[in-house]
Amino acid sequence: MQRTINKTVSRVQKIFLLFLLLSLIRLAAYACDGCSVNQPRILRSISHGTGPDSKWDIWIVALAAASVVLTLFYSVKWLVAPGEKSKDHIKNLVLTSQ
Repeated sequence: MQRTINKTVSRVQKIFLLFLLLSLIRLAAYACDGCSVNQPRILRSISHGTGPDSKWDIWIVALAAASVVLTLFYSVKWLVAPGEKSKDHIKNLVLTSQ
């Protein structure tokens, strides 16, 4: 009984900490009024600091974001369904040893 209560308290604490962390990140994401004036229209009130110096800055960030999204897509895809059919693959040793 005590173990179940401890698990429940631990779960509630984790959810609370996650909520607190996400709330703080959300607050930090908004730009102040002075920074909003310096940003181009597409980035206004999203980021702090000066805006991009040239169009190359936007292209570099867009390319980096595309590579991150592509990497995330393939990592999740191959994690969920790796497609390995070989009987002597290391995953079969792990799966059958249990």
